Amino acid sequence: MNYTLRRAITSEAKPLVGLYAESGNGKTRSALLIAKGFCGDMARVAMIETESGRGEAYADDPVVGGYSVLSIREDFSPKSYGAAIRAAENCNVQCLIVDSASHEWEAATGVLGMAAKNQEEGKKGPLVWQRPKMDHSREFMLRLTQTPIPLVVVCMRAKYVMEEKVKDGKKDWVRSTDLSPKQSEDILYEMFIHGWIDKAHAFHGTKYTLDVLRQVFKDGEPITVDTGKRLAQWATGATGATQPSSAAPAKAPASSPVSPGDAQAGAGAGDQTAAAPPEGVSERGPRPDAQTGAAAVPTDADRVADDAKIIEDVDKFISKRKYQSAADVASMILDDALRGATLERIAAAYKKVAK
Repeated sequence: MNYTLRRAITSEAKPLVGLYAESGNGKTRSALLIAKGFCGDMARVAMIETESGRGEAYADDPVVGGYSVLSIREDFSPKSYGAAIRAAENCNVQCLIVDSASHEWEAATGVLGMAAKNQEEGKKGPLVWQRPKMDHSREFMLRLTQTPIPLVVVCMRAKYVMEEKVKDGKKDWVRSTDLSPKQSEDILYEMFIHGWIDKAHAFHGTKYTLDVLRQVFKDGEPITVDTGKRLAQWATGATGATQPSSAAPAKAPASSPVSPGDAQAGAGAGDQTAAAPPEGVSERGPRPDAQTGAAAVPTDADRVADDAKIIEDVDKFISKRKYQSAADVASMILDDALRGATLERIAAAYKKVAK
């Protein structure tokens, strides 16, 4: 495959925004305000709605009304979310709001529920989490990070977790002072910008990939339509020195509306791109085309080479007795038979230590 270098442009750094808060603090409307400012026309905004219809409360709002909704009910699996994202892509939307992503993780049919079902069926050790985490990585997170939709806003429920503290030589469990989203621990790493919203609807930034974004999402202030406008200006290079202001924003694919049912039927089919490897794990796989940005289709030789590198990483984790990490990495093996055999080997190694 030929690779061609090109000059980096801001519009290629597609913003993925994470908003998390306790119930009633304004996640949904804040996301809609961002979308309004970013797109201008709410007819170009879609919402994956999982909150039993609460996401449609603003349908007739004079400021943010007019958006489209794709509802998910009962099946909150990563594949269901991936199918919904594909449906939005095929409808040529310019902004997608996921409200909320917490169901994908903690619902009875989400990742935690899938793992619990595996335990009920007698699976043990790394095998409990192998399929749930692989689906989460490939069907949900990969879709979020690689979607051609110019802006994605991910809303998540949040809580103050309990943590163990030592006081006067005694251990005790106390409520954390830090708000945590109800999702995978590493989901925030994938966000370009993220923060929590307080009871007064003010945004508190917890990650800014670039300092200039602090002027887009202003800490301690409520999110408004102007927030979305500033984000659009940054995304098109209008506020940065790296690209002329005339640069056009990233475009979604040509409109080809499909029903959620059609998208569900094709979810995951032919999607062979592995998720980004975790820290400390080898880079692998062909890189995207430098000119078009399209993902390269791996050849058989690529797949064999990638799987060999994954096996090396798995062996390293096993030697360090990090069996869960070994299972997480093994889930990226493309060959089904090799993946199954490797996971069984991890489980056997775990059992020896557990005895």
